[in-house]
Amino acid sequence: MSRKPYPTDLTDEQWERLEPLLPSPKSGTRRGGRPAADTREVVNAVLHLLRSGGSWRLLPHDFPCWKTVYTRFRLWRLAGVWDRAHAALRAEVRVEAGHPPTPATLRVDSQTVRTTRRGGARGFDGGKKGRRAEAVHRG
Repeated sequence: MSRKPYPTDLTDEQWERLEPLLPSPKSGTRRGGRPAADTREVVNAVLHLLRSGGSWRLLPHDFPCWKTVYTRFRLWRLAGVWDRAHAALRAEVRVEAGHPPTPATLRVDSQTVRTTRRGGARGFDGGKKGRRAEAVHRG
């Protein structure tokens, strides 16, 4: 990395954990193609955008081209790479903390699940259905 690091950049330890979970780029292979952008820099750019809330096109110039970053992010999202990486890293962290990889119990409170079942329309109409104050009524 030849640039000054951003606070959102991955540390070497974090990158060592994440790198095996990400697919290798398809471009820049023996069969030709454009040289692939550094995967670590692409991930750092995505993390920078997530933290800053900026636009893809406003990505700082020290990261790879915004189109490259967006395309990889989108392809990984569609392929489920982010979900699998998150699940694997969560399991690792739980095991390191002395817990099983997945939770054994589920806790649900009343804010999460509605307890009553009722059908029909919702809300209060007050007998005003279809009438407006500016409408002319024949009496």
